[in-house]
Parts: sequence; structure tokens; C-alpha cells
Amino acid sequence: MMSSWLWFGVLIVAVVAIHWGSERLAKPLEKLRRQWGITAAAGGAVVALATASPELGVNITSAVRGVSGIGLGQALGSNVIAIPLTVTVGYLATRRRRLGDKENGESDSEAVDEAEKPAEHEQHVEQNLLRVQKEATTVLALPYLAVLALVALLTLPPGWRGLQPVDALILLAAFVLFLAQAVYRGREQSEDEEWQRQEVLFAVGGVVVIALGAYFTVQATENIVSALGISQIVGGLYITAVMSALPEIFGTWNVARSGQVTSAVTSVVADHAYTLTLAFVPLALVAAPVENFQLYWVNLVFVTLMPVLYAGFIHFGSDEHGFSLWQVLALDGVYLLYLGVTLFGVLNIFS
Repeated sequence: MMSSWLWFGVLIVAVVAIHWGSERLAKPLEKLRRQWGITAAAGGAVVALATASPELGVNITSAVRGVSGIGLGQALGSNVIAIPLTVTVGYLATRRRRLGDKENGESDSEAVDEAEKPAEHEQHVEQNLLRVQKEATTVLALPYLAVLALVALLTLPPGWRGLQPVDALILLAAFVLFLAQAVYRGREQSEDEEWQRQEVLFAVGGVVVIALGAYFTVQATENIVSALGISQIVGGLYITAVMSALPEIFGTWNVARSGQVTSAVTSVVADHAYTLTLAFVPLALVAAPVENFQLYWVNLVFVTLMPVLYAGFIHFGSDEHGFSLWQVLALDGVYLLYLGVTLFGVLNIFS
């Protein structure tokens, strides 16, 4: 038991490390978004290249070490928890009346999201509304649902069950199409950006840290599931996925507080799309099987339900588009339902 607690400590350090590395990548990618002239909603697809890097690193390591169940479980588990977690944190972070304030009390116009000007934001606070640009639905959420349909087609039919090497090419093409359509449909006037050598060096260092953190994340999960006597996919779903999602709270909080509300709440969808396309490629190359089919398809149902609710709430839930308080709570309730169904229904942990 003592060794499992030690590996939990290693897991925490490794997860924090890979998210530190992803943050070093996120800042240059955010600059590229503005330099290329991409809107905040569509820019989530660019910034998510950094936020999805931990999942990619973990899946590469899982494939290399022959423990693909950990990577598969983490991908599914993180795609269920991240949307309610991100929306809840984004809502809480934006409950103050001014966002993006400097120490002198004046708003930083470059940091404030175009949909969250101070006067409008104060009104949204009074309305208990987390305002999100409606294009997040068409540019990110709906294409993500298409990605989910593709993953279901590739992995659910009896003859194709699991990920196969041929699926790697299909998923890679889906990743390219998702990113390309977001960038193409989200064009606006570009901005001039100054690049510093330190930023580039930190980005390169971030990649190295992500690789090291991913290795120890997988190794720690391997040892934990072995000590607890649970399967790899269960360890990925409820241990690695949850631990990997927690550091994103700070990123979402800080970005939302800076005034970039849409970017804070929408990059999670593009992150999910990359998790199930680009990050699935290493698992497909080693032919990752689906060992517990019932657990897999139930998870896929909730992975699909979350973006459906996400898109529906943004587009139809409010005249101004965004999330009301009851909708935030509804997303949290669906996650609790997911835990109940999978833990007590599918796995029957008390049996």
C-alpha cells in the first residue's frame, strides 16, 4: 500500500509537469492566433494544440510501453469530465464585474474578449450568464460531434472493434480537417506580434517536459493499477483522467479572469477533438483493443452527450448565447450521473 501512495505522488508531480509544459506552448500559440487573424472561438482550435499535448504524450508512452488501456481510459475519461469542469470554473471566474483589469483599474483592451466588454459583462453577471460567442457551436462543437461519429464507426462494429493501424491514417486526416476548417472559418484582421527568443526556448523546453511527464504519468498509473488490482482502462478513466484534468482548472480560471472568456471556455472542445484524433493515432498504430466493451460504449455515450448539451446550451439556452447558472449545474449533474452509471451500474464496484 505504501508503494501505491508513493506512485500517487509521482503521478501528481508528472501531471503538473506536463501541464506546465503545455502552458509554455499555449502562449506562443495564442500569439500565432492573433498574428494569423483568427477569432477567439476558432482560435480555441489553435490553442488546443497545446492543451491536448498531455493526452498525446500519455498515449504515445502508453503505446510504446504496451499499456494502451491507460491511454484509452484517460482519453475517454478526460473527455467526459473536462466540459463540465471547464464551464463551471469559467462561470465562477467571471462572477466579478470587471475582467482583465490592470493594477491601475483600467481594462486591458488586448486581453478582454471581444464579446466581454466591461459594460456588457456587468450585465451578464447580473443575468447569471457565462457569455460565449455563438460561433463556438458551428466552428468547434458540431465538427467535434462529427469526430465522435467517426470514432464510433471505427471502434464499435464487431468486425472493427478497437483501434487498428489503418484507423491511424483516418484519424490523422480527421485532425487535419478539424483544424483547417476552424482556421478557415474563423478568419479576421491579423495583429502584429513581437516574438522573443525566451518564448521560443520555453516552448521547446515545454515539449521536453511534456515527454518526461507523460512517461512518468503512465509508469505511475501502471504501478497504481497493479497495486490496486484494477484494469488499465479503469485506471485511465478514474485516476489518470481526473488527475490530468485538475491542472486545467488554473488555466481556465486565469484565461477567463483576463477577459478572454470565449477562449477559456471553448478550447476544451478542440482539445477533445484532438484527443480522439491525433492522440488516438499512437494507440491505433499498436492496434489497441477494447477489453471491456460495455464500459467503452457507455463512456462513448457520455463523451457524446457532453458536447451535445454544450452546443445546445450555447446556441439555444439564452438569447445572448452562453451558459446560465442552471445549465452549468446541469452539466455537473450529468457528470455525477456518469459516475453513478459507470461505477455502480457497469463496474458494480460493491459486488
